[in-house]
Amino acid sequence: MDPEQVRELIEQGLPAARVIVRSDDNTHYTAVVVTDLFAGKRPLARHQMVYQCLGRLMGNEIHAMAIRAHTPDEWRDLEQAAKA
Repeated sequence: MDPEQVRELIEQGLPAARVIVRSDDNTHYTAVVVTDLFAGKRPLARHQMVYQCLGRLMGNEIHAMAIRAHTPDEWRDLEQAAKA
């Protein structure tokens, strides 16, 4: 499955999310998902929200996915720290 297709599925399930998906082999992916919907949620709950967008593809077409799930404020802080 193409990373662009995975990105579109996540965006459909998490409207207004900023999503970046990469893959070298179209079965193992890395995803960065930034949305206000993650506010107040623990990392496990955030990952589950992303997995719900992908449904049965997880474990099938999508063998593995590393997820970085952040709120916009968290993402901004990470970007600023990387620039320092």
